[in-house]
Amino acid sequence: MRPPISSQTPEALRAWLGGQDEKPYRASQILKWVHQHFAADWAAMTNLSESLQNSLSESFSFSTIELARKQGDADTTQKFLWKLGDHQLVESVLIPASPALYGEPSDRHTLCVSTQVGCAYGCTFCASGLDGFKRNLEPAEIIDQVLAVERAQGRAGQRAINNLVIMGMGEPMANYDNLMSALEILNAEWGANIGARKITISTSGLVPQIKKLAAQPRQYRLAISLHGATDKVRDRIMPINRKYPLAKLAAAAEEYQQAKSGKLTLEYILIAGVNDALDQVAPLAELAHRLRAKVNLIPYNHVDGLEWDRPDDATQDAFHEALISHGTLTTLRREKGHDIDAACGQLRLRTEKELAST
Repeated sequence: MRPPISSQTPEALRAWLGGQDEKPYRASQILKWVHQHFAADWAAMTNLSESLQNSLSESFSFSTIELARKQGDADTTQKFLWKLGDHQLVESVLIPASPALYGEPSDRHTLCVSTQVGCAYGCTFCASGLDGFKRNLEPAEIIDQVLAVERAQGRAGQRAINNLVIMGMGEPMANYDNLMSALEILNAEWGANIGARKITISTSGLVPQIKKLAAQPRQYRLAISLHGATDKVRDRIMPINRKYPLAKLAAAAEEYQQAKSGKLTLEYILIAGVNDALDQVAPLAELAHRLRAKVNLIPYNHVDGLEWDRPDDATQDAFHEALISHGTLTTLRREKGHDIDAACGQLRLRTEKELAST
């Protein structure tokens, strides 16, 4: 199989160009077309000769993903379903910011990308793992989600994506090495040039990988998918907590904070009758203060086939206000995109069922 162009480094491209009797400086031109002009095909690289374009086409694959389905319109939350080379499906979500949500101008966009096909960690409320774990994504399959969304926005040479969150389908930290390889290119000046502090990596609580993230040099931000402020609650809905309970998770998060001094976020999906009672507020506030973390409260999106529901607005507001009364920095994110299979993995599952029935 031809290697993907999006995961090539300058060094590798220069070596390949030498074998083609081409000048080494062509490597920077090619990478600029790929990562900064979001070229749609080889022919778009107009400062390269036709013979070099043909050689590139013969030696490299242009993209590892293909758009299978899209939901949402421009200036709203958009969900992209990608078909991979082996016909597996993954999702990305482009979220426009608003002053009410992030306090930033509304022309800013955050892209949520996937790192695995399915998930092996079995969180009982999540759609991503309902069909089991299939495989890890390769670095190019992560990178190409970003590039394909940029191309879809039609702003060649002008970046549409300002922030990346690595919290789509799968457990990002379980695909640590491939993720780090992808982020090196997305962060590099010769690549997508997205600042490390604009990239947030999520985990359900893989303690060894949190420690590895703390030790690596980049200033990537960390988000912990907490969803329970006590071991009793997390044990019920997140099997990972039985291996890495809150004490171990908090200690690893503190190690990350000491190394990075960056923003840490605790993601907390409010699930009716599971973790939305006010007795969860005090331990959640205590943990947030200990970790100097912000809490993102996210009302649950119902998933077909699962028993859980979202709390009513009054319960959401009461939980939010109680956290604020404890002095906790917190946001209640009444999500955008509730009408487009908002829970990650839903569009994939529905599409697979439709394909299986045809």
